[in-house]
Amino acid sequence: MPNLVDNNTQLPAARVKMNDDNTGFVNRPWYRWFFNTYQALEAGRRYGSFYSTTTFTPAATNTAYAFTFNNTFTRADGSDLTYGVYIGTPTSRVYVDNTATYNFQFSAQLHNTAGGTKRVYIWPRINGVNVDDSATEVTLTGGSNDAIVAAWNFVLNLQNGDYFELIYSSNSTNISFPYVAASSPVPAIPSVILTVTSSVGV
Repeated sequence: MPNLVDNNTQLPAARVKMNDDNTGFVNRPWYRWFFNTYQALEAGRRYGSFYSTTTFTPAATNTAYAFTFNNTFTRADGSDLTYGVYIGTPTSRVYVDNTATYNFQFSAQLHNTAGGTKRVYIWPRINGVNVDDSATEVTLTGGSNDAIVAAWNFVLNLQNGDYFELIYSSNSTNISFPYVAASSPVPAIPSVILTVTSSVGV
């Protein structure tokens, strides 16, 4: 839960009516309670939305690689669409500044660059350690340039200062996660997109 010590929501006494009889509006004590409760809950909310314009290709088979992120989606005013979730160093690390349960959702564009069956594995790490029982296998079949999208989510509990990484591996080097430039009328296609949202103070 968010920090509510010292009754900073200032819950009104039961005898205080919610509406003022004269004005019909919410009484000041109740307005203060609603406003402070909203602020306390908002303080526990964290989010971030990131993507990559890098094309990822494994240099070796059966080797773990981390996706990196070099861009942040923006708000309507042009500011970064993040609060309490940020890209660190190296840029594969996505840090959080609040202890909470987070939903990490990703989509990655996966291409087969040569014929035949390829197996690709994707899983999360926290603080450099693989999350147990978290990997998923994706199979590519068919000819060169066949493509699929890998997309799912992980719900994970992180502590203040922890970082998340999205990892991949393949039994073939003939696969890639390509960035595709814009071509009218289609906007550019990031190689990987990651969105992060928290449950309030959980």
